[in-house]
Amino acid sequence: MSPTPVPEFDLVVIGGGPAGASAAAAAGFLGKRAALVEMAGLLGGAGINTGTIPSKTLRETAVMLSGWRSRRLFGVDLSLQRAATVGDFMCHEKTVTAGERARMQALLDLRGVTRFRGAASFVDPHTLRVVTDGTETLLRGGKILIATGSSPLRPPEFPFDDDRIHDSDEILKLTVMPKKFVVIGGGVIGSEYAGTFAALGVEVHLIDGREVLMPFLDAEISAALAKAMAANGVQFHWGERVTACDASQPGDVILTLSSGAKLACDGVLICAGRQSNTAALNLAAAGITAGKRGLVPVNDRYQSEVPHIYAAGDVIGSPALAATGIEQARVAIAHAFGSTFKSDLATILPTGIYTIPEASMAGETEASLREKGVDFIAGRARYADIPRGEIIGDPTGFLKLLFRREDMRLLGVHVIGEQATELVHIGLVALLAEAGAELFNRACFNYPTLGDLYKNATYDALAQRDSQ
Repeated sequence: MSPTPVPEFDLVVIGGGPAGASAAAAAGFLGKRAALVEMAGLLGGAGINTGTIPSKTLRETAVMLSGWRSRRLFGVDLSLQRAATVGDFMCHEKTVTAGERARMQALLDLRGVTRFRGAASFVDPHTLRVVTDGTETLLRGGKILIATGSSPLRPPEFPFDDDRIHDSDEILKLTVMPKKFVVIGGGVIGSEYAGTFAALGVEVHLIDGREVLMPFLDAEISAALAKAMAANGVQFHWGERVTACDASQPGDVILTLSSGAKLACDGVLICAGRQSNTAALNLAAAGITAGKRGLVPVNDRYQSEVPHIYAAGDVIGSPALAATGIEQARVAIAHAFGSTFKSDLATILPTGIYTIPEASMAGETEASLREKGVDFIAGRARYADIPRGEIIGDPTGFLKLLFRREDMRLLGVHVIGEQATELVHIGLVALLAEAGAELFNRACFNYPTLGDLYKNATYDALAQRDSQ
């Protein structure tokens, strides 16, 4: 009896999240025979199922349910008049994630991508074993792309089997809304969830071992965000870490802090970073040595040490964003098949933080420019000083533009306020075009819009230059 032939593909992608699906679809677009292996029954990975899309949808739900946007609009009161149920909180999230998965499936079908469900591991550099319910299937790929994503780190001192203790993936499985919620870790994920729960009236405490919120942000934005979050009900515990977690009794969990203080709460979210999902891939059989936290080392074309094996998304580390993973995958596939469709990733990437209020940035900060010895001017424009800002009821938001003094070229964009993660893209395009004050001076923005902030911030910078 002859052996079962092993299916061969031009490309096999391991992982069906944003990066993996993007890679498979790009290969199909180039006319290649592509296969995608996904361990879970659902497409989308963390980006759609547990991370990016769900957390941002939950934030929007919290903002709407709480009436946060309408608090300062004269004569309007949409504040939450009843306790929000978990059903209220999750309903819209489920609709949005289901829709995004359907769109992803439709794109893969359009590009002729063959899907396999199961856990993949390398047999050799070109062969993968896919195990589904005890049944094994072998696949061969001329090229292989690893896009298995990442999972939250689970420090051993926390009993995650307790239904009051959560990581950022399974927080969405809440069945009861906590009354007093402690978030451990003031990074992007922790800050976003802290703001979301606070907007719904939950008592929220955020514990962080540092003294500054997200120090990668421009210092002025970081300070403004911390102040806004505190005004919205988030209680910060700076310079603290949790030394003990007692969940042995029903009722409250007792957290002991490094200062000796104790916090009792009925919900804990631990945001201690993430690790790449590579432990079960048998990378050694492919000739790949994983780095710290399971990262797959790659070059600037997302090619591993084995030339025909690529990796993209969280599995290769920072910036570990869905947006960057998608673009990394496209660069990798273009390189793998000799296409000129996309040769590289932009050198300047935007950062979007979906806290309440939002914050976003691209390019240099004041601190990075000082470190480099660059003479700059910071132009600012407040939401409160333009009609659109008054219309949406955001008196605290502002845009900050950093220009190089000698030629007024734009070097950095920083925004805090409603729609900050959208507004930053105007500045991002200017940064990529190596443009500056002259571009914003010439541009005409719709009136009334938040785009006018760019005009006002530019005028502020020009006035400073001309006065000196």
